[in-house]
Amino acid sequence: MPLCAALLLAGCPQVQLHPTESEKEHFDSGIALGEQGRFDEAITEFSKALETYPNWDTAYYNRGFCYYNKGEYDLAIADYSKAIKLKPDYVDAYVNRALTYDETAQWDLAIADCNKAIDLDPNCVEAYVNRAWAYNAEGQWDLVVTDCNKAIDLDPNCVEAYFNRGVAHFNIGQYDLAIADYSKGIKLKPDDADAYSNRAQVYLSKGQYDLAIADCSKAIELDPNNAVAYGNRALAYKAQGKKAEAIADFEKLITLTDNPDWIEDARQQIEQLSK
Repeated sequence: MPLCAALLLAGCPQVQLHPTESEKEHFDSGIALGEQGRFDEAITEFSKALETYPNWDTAYYNRGFCYYNKGEYDLAIADYSKAIKLKPDYVDAYVNRALTYDETAQWDLAIADCNKAIDLDPNCVEAYVNRAWAYNAEGQWDLVVTDCNKAIDLDPNCVEAYFNRGVAHFNIGQYDLAIADYSKGIKLKPDDADAYSNRAQVYLSKGQYDLAIADCSKAIELDPNNAVAYGNRALAYKAQGKKAEAIADFEKLITLTDNPDWIEDARQQIEQLSK
């Protein structure tokens, strides 16, 4: 499920910095390129600005943003860390470094950065959402709910908070609350395939197979490569005695995932259904 972070490029240098016009041009070019998703070129521009002005915290922050979007997480962490060293109260840098730690399953480090961001800004919605995601990964469901509640109090339209709280409610068996959370999130973001797939899993657990199938089909419509949706729909079809449909979905699942456990389970399901 989604994470949340302050991922907008920071376009203004800190007031204590005095870059040259040439450095500003490279910086502004990096901003424009980053906003266009041209991250390699943006990194080059930010690097040029930093060559001659190495204490520019926002340049490190923005270059870290670009590295993150390229999936180069170690470099992103290094740049966010440099930005924080230069500006210890840089809330967005803590939030984005936490996001990167979340992406690399370094949950304790992510939580520590979110804690720091919240200390600096108790109203930082993104920090609560990212900390909730880390708690989700650790199975600390009550803490997930607490952080998501806080995020929603601060921003009632925070989609990520509803989705993450839905995960927690599902895992503690509060299915109706999970459905309510996913439904609210879907209302706010109707094109999120994972939300439909996750709500389908709740319906599946409640034995509401038609609703599960409908949600899985919507997830597949939005994302034809959504392996989880095919797996959940296959289980719903199996529960309804629709063997052919179930086998077809399990076979599709096998083509979409490289998870050996999922593949083995799907093959076993196909074997059982084929008898």
